[in-house]
Amino acid sequence: MSFHPELPYNDLPDLPPPVELETKPVLKRVIAATRALAELKGVGGAIPDQRILVNGVVLQEARASSEIENIVTTTDELYRALDESFAGASPSAKEVLRYREALWHGSSTLSERPIDTGLMVEIASTIRQTDAGIRNTPGTRIAPPFGETIYTPPEGEDRIRGKLRNLEEFILADNGVDALVKLAVMHYQFEAIHPFADGNGRTGRVLNILYLVERGLLDLPVLYLSGFILERRGQYYDLLRQVTEEGAWEDWLLYVLEAVEVTATDTRQRILDIRGLMEDALARAKEAGLHAARQDMIDLIFRQPYCKIGFVVDAGIVSRGLASDYLRQLESLGLLSSVRKGRVVYYINEPLVDVLKRPLGA
Repeated sequence: MSFHPELPYNDLPDLPPPVELETKPVLKRVIAATRALAELKGVGGAIPDQRILVNGVVLQEARASSEIENIVTTTDELYRALDESFAGASPSAKEVLRYREALWHGSSTLSERPIDTGLMVEIASTIRQTDAGIRNTPGTRIAPPFGETIYTPPEGEDRIRGKLRNLEEFILADNGVDALVKLAVMHYQFEAIHPFADGNGRTGRVLNILYLVERGLLDLPVLYLSGFILERRGQYYDLLRQVTEEGAWEDWLLYVLEAVEVTATDTRQRILDIRGLMEDALARAKEAGLHAARQDMIDLIFRQPYCKIGFVVDAGIVSRGLASDYLRQLESLGLLSSVRKGRVVYYINEPLVDVLKRPLGA
């Protein structure tokens, strides 16, 4: 096997790797990561309206994953961009929302099809808003800004498709390899193949979450893996390179397993904190004797942390006139804070936004 960073890595080895993957340190970390995932899965139903998690943890995952690719936006802009009437979203915010769209497109199809090349293409196309498909021209290089090339992926559409078929076979094979170990191998191989001209990192991170759902380790695609990678981005790229250059699989596997354990534990706590905020909001509204204590109204301000009158009306909760009163009543209790953005007044659920923006492990 030969490798040179400036030459296409057409000799990228097929899977499975010809080394022992499930070493003692790896299996020890597998146990801890599996337990953390089980605990996360166990609290997934703690919030009856699952759309709250869709627009919460999932959106933060999308933001962090895009930030790894230097696509940076703010939580404020993202939530305002969820309003379809909001025309001022930046290209970065739109890219982040497309990541979320790709994640939910993929998860909605898992009951009908396995993870395969076709699904990978669909996810990448959604993220990039193009139907370019698999790379079929040379010239793709991986390099830091103004730096030397550190990796050149395989070239030639037929070769790339062959590598992807091998990856599909590895994913589907009942070969006795633990699912989380297989996840780490799958992620390396996808990034090494680099099948698209753009969007490979984000597509790969969507596939990670979809795989966990497909294998029944999660019910919902809410694992916040990108936060871990963003905090340890240098280590992430160093370990990927070490697998390529040295076959150093164990360190890479331990990194991914730690990422799963840490982020599963963190995401579980965020969900529990969100549930606590919801229970507190409902109790405070009822204690004040406000009509806004209706459960559907509380659900709405957690599903749409940047709420507006139109959202209340569209949800069929009350008329426009009463919607304004309800939101102001919740604001008077300190549950919401109003801010005008152009012609629109948004009522912001700041406690929820603070939980979602909280750094990993804080």
